[in-house]
Amino acid sequence: MTDEHKTSLLTVRCPRCGRRAPYYGNPDRPFCSDRCRRIDLGAWADEDYRIPGPAAIDDEFADKSD
Repeated sequence: MTDEHKTSLLTVRCPRCGRRAPYYGNPDRPFCSDRCRRIDLGAWADEDYRIPGPAAIDDEFADKSD
């Protein structure tokens, strides 16, 4: 088996749905499809992915240009 053939068979799991998707030649990598890529982007936009802890900006130092 050639190295080129091995790399063409490489697949990864989609982080959104878990389906196997080709690693090489996949414009939506690491996702399996445009749909999963957009769903994940929406989750970031809705701030579903957060690191627990105190707020990064203290209200005392927030911009108060009202």
